[in-house]
Amino acid sequence: MVYFAPCIAFLTIIYMLCSTQVSISKTMKTSTLVFILTLISICSICFAQNSPKDYLDEHNKARKEVGVKPLKWNETLVAYGQKYVNSKKKTCEFEHSMGPYGENLAQGYGEFSGADSVKMWVGEKQYYDDKNNKCVKDECLHYTQVVWNTTESVGCARAKCDNNWMFIICNYYPPGNYIGSRPY
Repeated sequence: MVYFAPCIAFLTIIYMLCSTQVSISKTMKTSTLVFILTLISICSICFAQNSPKDYLDEHNKARKEVGVKPLKWNETLVAYGQKYVNSKKKTCEFEHSMGPYGENLAQGYGEFSGADSVKMWVGEKQYYDDKNNKCVKDECLHYTQVVWNTTESVGCARAKCDNNWMFIICNYYPPGNYIGSRPY
């Protein structure tokens, strides 16, 4: 609900203007209503794809496909990740934090969302050879972290870099991706 506060305040002002006795043409009221509905749609799309639920839904959908228990949201991991991506806002340097958690990173231009990043990682499933427990050219390690059987919680964060790229991090506890071990 915090995310929608600016939208709600703006909509309240518009409603008050449209409902006053001031002479506003019917066309103007209709145009304003269309604008408001468009704004609501944009706000809900932008904010919905970056909520904890959206990160969790994408992770847990992939985990369910392979019979792995769902992850829980972990605020400690969120705080760790937010501190890290905030430290990279000036350069947007794409490197792992080397911290104590499992970790997936993503970057995208413009309004690249958290849900987009998880979908991208899960898209690496096609490069995972389950029968032989191998990745094609290490191109599935983001996916295997998403579905790692012993991982119980995730926390994700994002920051907009000075170059307008989004830097997204998800941290996992306990970590996974132990080479030679099966993810599930």
